[in-house]
Amino acid sequence: MMEAALADLRDRIVAANAAKTPLRLRGGGSKDFHAEALIGDELDTCAHRGIVDYEPSELVVTARCGTPLAEIEDTLAQHGQFLPFEPPAFGEATTIGGAVAAGLSGPRRASAGAARDFVLGAHLVDANGELKRFGGQVMKNVAGFDASRLLCGSLGVLGLIAQVSLKVLPRPYDEITLRFDCDVKAALALFHRWRAQPLPVSATSWHDGVAAVRLSGSPSALRAARAVLGGSVLDTTQAPTWWLGLRNQTHDFFRRGDKPLWRLSIPATAPIGAFADGLIEWSGALRWLHSAAPAGEIRAIAEKLGGTAMLWRGACATTRFHPLAPANLELHRRLKREFDPNGIFNRGRLHPEL
Repeated sequence: MMEAALADLRDRIVAANAAKTPLRLRGGGSKDFHAEALIGDELDTCAHRGIVDYEPSELVVTARCGTPLAEIEDTLAQHGQFLPFEPPAFGEATTIGGAVAAGLSGPRRASAGAARDFVLGAHLVDANGELKRFGGQVMKNVAGFDASRLLCGSLGVLGLIAQVSLKVLPRPYDEITLRFDCDVKAALALFHRWRAQPLPVSATSWHDGVAAVRLSGSPSALRAARAVLGGSVLDTTQAPTWWLGLRNQTHDFFRRGDKPLWRLSIPATAPIGAFADGLIEWSGALRWLHSAAPAGEIRAIAEKLGGTAMLWRGACATTRFHPLAPANLELHRRLKREFDPNGIFNRGRLHPEL
């Protein structure tokens, strides 16, 4: 049945390419709000689903693109394992293909790594309907150009990510979250100091006068770290709710609709400036801001600090992604032409010119 589902997807892609008709790749649709315009005939990938291979001792899981993220996480949890980059799930229908195509990472990203760091291999259906295989299913496979990681964050503009192999890790033995009442400047100073110490910090955040730090590891390591850090321990039921809400953006902060929501990726050591009333993650490297200021003004501030600004939610009178430098845009164009000459896949989704 899965072979039939993939064959149907390939047939539709071949027909669309012949007619030069754009296709909109869609799994669970939980990220329809994300990135640029939705253009083309919908190509639903949900029928191509299922875990293809999972051997807990190898720390690798391979699944088809339409597999629900929740199904994969439940399977891993049965063996005490998880996806360390904590991919956000903006709805119950989130699929693993969509998670990889978006390339987003959750609160653990600063300590564990980004989504693309855990992509070992991928199968891609190109515009001619050919199934291309990149990477592998073992962690030692690093030879050649790593196209599988190139697909992570590509938002489907290069082709249909039909299958992915991901590195997984054992779930931490124990976790606690410490709370510190402080302003944002003090919070960033704490985050900066902690980064220079051998502490089992797996996530940090600051919002509304409260800094939170999650510690992950053995009970003895957590006791030692707590003695160094101080603070008060967050309730064992409240802490997981906080981090899950941060990961999946269910907190009230993300639901406000009075002003556009901006996502700024900047150096962790960047000063506060105009971001004192927002929400901070990743020890200061990811900052969220509700602002009605002109897009050019916000992006100029981000650039001055050495980063970028993306319009995450809200009215869009500009491109959502930070504009690419001319040289980078040309590289994107060349990749798009190589993988998708007729531009049928997710046209304009990543950038209006792609």
